[in-house]
Amino acid sequence: MTDTMSDAPSHSVSASSGGLAARFFKATELDTRMLGMLGAMAIIWLGFHIVSGGLFLTPRNLWNLSVQSASVAVMSTGMVLVIVTRNIDLSVGSLLGFVGMIMGVTQAEFLPDMLGFGHPATWILALAIGVLAGALIGALQGYVIAFMGVPAFIVTLGGLLVWRGAAWWVTSGRTVAPMDETFRLMGGGPNGAIGEFWSWIVGLVACAAVLLLLIQGRRQRRKFHFPLRPLWAEGFLAAIGCALILGAVAVANAYPWPSGIVRRYAEENNITVPEGGLFIAHGIAIPVLIAIGVGVVMTFLATRTRFGRYVFAIGGNPEAAELAGINTRWVVMKVFMLMGGLAAIAGAISTARLNAATNAQGTLDELLVIAAAVIGGTSLSGGVGTVAGAMIGAVLMQSLASGMILLGVDTPLQNIVVGFVLVVAVWLDTLYRKRIR
Repeated sequence: MTDTMSDAPSHSVSASSGGLAARFFKATELDTRMLGMLGAMAIIWLGFHIVSGGLFLTPRNLWNLSVQSASVAVMSTGMVLVIVTRNIDLSVGSLLGFVGMIMGVTQAEFLPDMLGFGHPATWILALAIGVLAGALIGALQGYVIAFMGVPAFIVTLGGLLVWRGAAWWVTSGRTVAPMDETFRLMGGGPNGAIGEFWSWIVGLVACAAVLLLLIQGRRQRRKFHFPLRPLWAEGFLAAIGCALILGAVAVANAYPWPSGIVRRYAEENNITVPEGGLFIAHGIAIPVLIAIGVGVVMTFLATRTRFGRYVFAIGGNPEAAELAGINTRWVVMKVFMLMGGLAAIAGAISTARLNAATNAQGTLDELLVIAAAVIGGTSLSGGVGTVAGAMIGAVLMQSLASGMILLGVDTPLQNIVVGFVLVVAVWLDTLYRKRIR
């Protein structure tokens, strides 16, 4: 089957349905719900930019927004699978705080006594211990939910209280600081970014990956005799994808180091600072790269593995999945183990960004994570959800918080807005599900 033969039926079908917009969406196969969410975020960004007097859509604020969204985005990828299986995890914020405290104490108090200060393995061991602790806690909660039959709402509500109290108990309420120098790179900042050159390299590699995915997708469609998208639609998707990637890189590279840090850097490296100042770009922040990497892995896990198919099968119809031979309880337990590990990674990002482990870390993050997943298209009735949508939802939620901070809105009012947005998101999800039935 040639491209010409395959394109013709697809084009003729699209031409016969609706107007120009309908034909466009049919040809490109764009997710209209995702586009709606992106449109809502664009409106929010533009509104905050106008109201704040032009402070929101600046490289500095957008760079900080990306770093602040990273930990919630990482946890939202796991929350998608939890909700898809018709469960919920209310403990992720407290789990982040508890595991963050474990990692903080490990690298600030235990490992220096064993390995000495500044040992190159300190950050690796601290991160490994944290991820292992998070996975074990997730396994414990998953076992109680899947094998003992206790509802996830109750188990994780108990976890919310238990792990928050445990975080305090580890140090009797003390804040633990500072963190290992290499560990701090996971939190962002001038040193926690990859710089201008490597940011462009990452952007070009990402564009190449988009092109390869489109080419591979077209080959798979041809192989199994599925209708092909018109070539103009493939080109449009490639152009839009690369434009968004390179645009994001350009914004990251437009945010320079603060002048004081630049001056110290120049003095340490015997660099002469010109009259107009020395411009050193931050580039893409390391926590953002971690979040993107987690998103790619979780998307592959959810869409290209047997485990991912089992998760969506359980969410679609648990009884049918069990009759088909799926060990549903073991799959659910593994989902909560995965959620615990992701909460630990988010805890590492948060602890590194603060350069301290505090008892207040992750407070109310469970609301942001659940809201991000639901806004991103994950249905609370189970069986439906996307990792990419949840990550965009995390950016949207953080955009609301960032914009309100710029406007000087008090924290209680910020919580009111987040709660309102969560309720509206669930209501819109209910309307959407009724419409597509």
